[in-house]
Amino acid sequence: MARLIWTGPALSDLEGIAEYIALDNPVAASHFVQKVFDRIERLAVHPKSGKRPSELAGTHYREVVVAPCRIFHRVEKEDVFILYLMRSERLLRPYLLHLREEEA
Repeated sequence: MARLIWTGPALSDLEGIAEYIALDNPVAASHFVQKVFDRIERLAVHPKSGKRPSELAGTHYREVVVAPCRIFHRVEKEDVFILYLMRSERLLRPYLLHLREEEA
């Protein structure tokens, strides 16, 4: 079973997205956060699940989608690093992943 490691920036991303959702619907925000954690927990058993993002072909990054977000992670031996959460309507800025990976 892989160990899940949330980076500080990824947790901040989740918090910011949840706060935005909570402006209109606090219950939906709570459900969203729980859905994210449930989906990420699956990576402990299946760390290589999730697809390789088309924008990052040839890299070691993977993503899972929990609408309205994309969650980027990388697998290293027995560890899964959760690096970046972003709203799916935004354009991916790959350099952010590289910066966050350096922090992990």
